[in-house]
Amino acid sequence: MKPIIVRGGGDLATGVIHRLSKSGYSVIVLETDKPSAIRRLVAFSEAVEKGSACVEGITCVCVNSVKEALKEAKPLQPVLLVDPKGESIPLLKPEILIDAIIAKKNLGTTRKMAPLTIALGPGFEAGKDVDYVVETKRGHYLGRILDKGSAIENTGIPGIIGGYGKERVIHAPAEGVFFKKFDIGDWVEAKACIGEVQTDTGEVIEVKTEITGVIRGILPDGFPVTKGFKSADVDPRKESQEHCALISDKARCLAGSVLELVCAYEKGCL
Repeated sequence: MKPIIVRGGGDLATGVIHRLSKSGYSVIVLETDKPSAIRRLVAFSEAVEKGSACVEGITCVCVNSVKEALKEAKPLQPVLLVDPKGESIPLLKPEILIDAIIAKKNLGTTRKMAPLTIALGPGFEAGKDVDYVVETKRGHYLGRILDKGSAIENTGIPGIIGGYGKERVIHAPAEGVFFKKFDIGDWVEAKACIGEVQTDTGEVIEVKTEITGVIRGILPDGFPVTKGFKSADVDPRKESQEHCALISDKARCLAGSVLELVCAYEKGCL
């Protein structure tokens, strides 16, 4: 089988890529030149800046061309190509394409891109935009595979972890450039200043937490943000310090649903 194409290399996409790679599939990841994933320790998108990214024993390497991607992609060895618009897809001619950007909207994926198309989360209609949609909202329906209809609409409220939902996620207070004061895995108290946004007028605005907990994810230094941009995530559970470099339960659930579809397709069961 030709390499599977996965659009997006954030933490949820990485869970899918990791599972497919461990299951014997070759994967080519398509990412933007400025990834915004905050759970950077478990995001293959980090390969854009660093050249490679290792997550739970699997290393993804950034390559420079379609030819190189096709040559280097192997089971247990995913590769990443900077291609936010998916312009390489006609050249790659994949059998399977997965949209795991998690943008809460469709950024251009269509059923014409591959014989089997799968999308994670809201913004897609199964049977119209893509063949299948996988539910990403935490709860009883997480990981549910839809062959018709759409995933639950984005509420703007994160799932509850340790009794907290929207309080966990920190957003940029203004447009500017973000600079962090803490790293992933650090324990912070409520109302702690974990970073700053420097505006184009020279103003420096503090970015503060709402709750006490572990910094599960945070943007890198020098990242340009707009007002309200997701900048960090705090997990109130003390044990989460041990989990910052591990693929999440949510990502593993989504990965299982995608693998189910891929295996069924390969065996002619879809």
